[in-house]
Amino acid sequence: MRSLSNLTRPKGDPKVLSTGPSSLNSTDKLAKNLGWFSIGLGLTELFAARTLTRALGIVGMEGVVRAYGAREIAAGMTVLSTEKQVGLMSRVAGDALDIITLVSIMGPRNRQRHNVGLALAIVVGVTMVDIAATKAYAARHARKGATRRFDAHRVTARPARSNRRRTGNLEVARKCIILVADIDVGLFTIVPPGHGLRDPTGEGHRDLLVALAYRSRL
Repeated sequence: MRSLSNLTRPKGDPKVLSTGPSSLNSTDKLAKNLGWFSIGLGLTELFAARTLTRALGIVGMEGVVRAYGAREIAAGMTVLSTEKQVGLMSRVAGDALDIITLVSIMGPRNRQRHNVGLALAIVVGVTMVDIAATKAYAARHARKGATRRFDAHRVTARPARSNRRRTGNLEVARKCIILVADIDVGLFTIVPPGHGLRDPTGEGHRDLLVALAYRSRL
């Protein structure tokens, strides 16, 4: 993969000399493997359609097999792109179409129905993997994209007394709502004009407060 990456880089771009550990988890790796599997299967159906039709006893349906191959390649490329969820769902839909097709040709008149049965068993197994991968990928990225909501009128994050010189508190007082954040600044308060706020914390930090209402020190 490193050599392939270097071949596709424009002239003048830095080359990849070595690669570190992958940041992909098991779900992403499974989706990636399914994408390459889909492309490989699609290429086989495109260039070995006659061999496959003879093995399945459906000679004359090479066009259908090649169409299925093109579908597999498109699904695989989508899985390898940023739209992995769409690609995985298209694989599941394609698996369902493959199962319907194989069941329809597995009749008593087909002399290769044993091969069709074997192919059907393989497709069912792959379908189970595709469904599991689709659900796992959707669940993982649903958690990753979830947002947190804070429904509170007061948020406090006070450092220990021994660390107040290094990590002070920022207090914002407006309309009786005090927000405290643990950041590397002193303890200040911002009040709306016309309000004389006296020590909103009630903890004796008056010497660290700056009132901006009348530009006077409390």
